[in-house]
Amino acid sequence: MGRDRLAALRAQRQNATPDPGQGDYEMQAHPSPSANGTGNGTGTDPLSAFYAEATAIQDSIQDFDDNVTRVAEFHSRSLNALDDAATQANATQLERLTDETRQLSNSLASRIRALEKPAGAGPDVQIRKNRIDVVRTKFMATLQRYQDVERQYRQQYRQRVERQFKIVKPGATPDEVAAVVNDDQGGGSQIFAQALTSSNRYGDSRAAYREVQERHQDIRRIEQTLGELAQLFNDMATLLGEQEEKIDAIETAAAGVAHDTEGGQKHTEVAVKHARSARRKRWICFWLTIIIILAAVGIGVGVYFSQHPVKSSSSG
Repeated sequence: MGRDRLAALRAQRQNATPDPGQGDYEMQAHPSPSANGTGNGTGTDPLSAFYAEATAIQDSIQDFDDNVTRVAEFHSRSLNALDDAATQANATQLERLTDETRQLSNSLASRIRALEKPAGAGPDVQIRKNRIDVVRTKFMATLQRYQDVERQYRQQYRQRVERQFKIVKPGATPDEVAAVVNDDQGGGSQIFAQALTSSNRYGDSRAAYREVQERHQDIRRIEQTLGELAQLFNDMATLLGEQEEKIDAIETAAAGVAHDTEGGQKHTEVAVKHARSARRKRWICFWLTIIIILAAVGIGVGVYFSQHPVKSSSSG
């Protein structure tokens, strides 16, 4: 009887166990809002919402890094373009990608700032700080990589400008080359235009002049991007210092609270000891008083009977 019932219970439990594959499919088909960062935080604890946003930011940083790789590819295509049409098409795509990457980097900086707002004292303060450090470090590393890419291709564009100018004026002085490459206040373009009038390679010179103008535009865009990236990088570095000060203040306050709590517990323990000691002394005094009273009564009775002996009555 007992064995049959046990077998029936086992069969019922096996039928109630969900299929592992089906469970995985249902979890993948219905992800939680916090998992993809699109939830509004309702029904989740603050730490879970924090982790969801930190993960979403890291995914966006990966998109940012991918964009930097694509920017480098467009720069390379621009340097290797064989005709004006390809150069113009590549320049348009590069400008669009640069704008998109600028918006993405600014958005990431704002989200990291929001993530770094102190949540107050608590046991998860250090956990948050460690995760924020990881996110910020990845973002700043990608900012640094973007700056390196832009500096690298700015230098290559300048070298291209120098080569094109020497096609027009092979005997150019270093000062003339520097003026054309840097194009300070349009002086380089003026020098280049003067060189065109004396060049005997008119067709090549005109093509070189057009490319130099395009490279100057590329260099100006790169320098604008470098300025924006430097500002973002400095903002993140400043925010890091401010955040560490706030975290230190929170940890100091938490340590102060713990110290005060410990001190309060010690004072409470001392008060309890004093109360117990006072209660013990009261009981001792009470029993001593009882003993003294009993002793006084006993002495009084003894004295009385010693002075007034009891007379025994004699029979007839």
